[in-house]
Amino acid sequence: MAKCDEGYLCDVCGEDVAEIDESQLYLSYVIGELDPERLHTATERHIRCNPVLAQFIVADDFPPVVATGPFDKANLDPQFVQEREQLVTRGYLRLRELRGIELPILDYPLPEVIAAWDKTN
Repeated sequence: MAKCDEGYLCDVCGEDVAEIDESQLYLSYVIGELDPERLHTATERHIRCNPVLAQFIVADDFPPVVATGPFDKANLDPQFVQEREQLVTRGYLRLRELRGIELPILDYPLPEVIAAWDKTN
């Protein structure tokens, strides 16, 4: 099977990342942590397969994830945790919005991410 026919496989569990709102790659892009030029070369994984990131999503339709070890949010600065939860949750909710609409990929990120990229160009 050709690579393009395989879909996007998670580099952790090996399963298909079937929907954009399951994608850690697109979540990172939407919140500004992945440059658009790297989207086609970066590895993919399910959001849940990256508990260090997933633990910051606080949404009714996303069951809580606990990251064990030093990066468990319980071990981090409360102010950082609050800011990170707000950003990552907004990014996740943005991915949920994107599931049902046709939009140019450069319009996927959160507004402040697009504004920051516009300032650097």
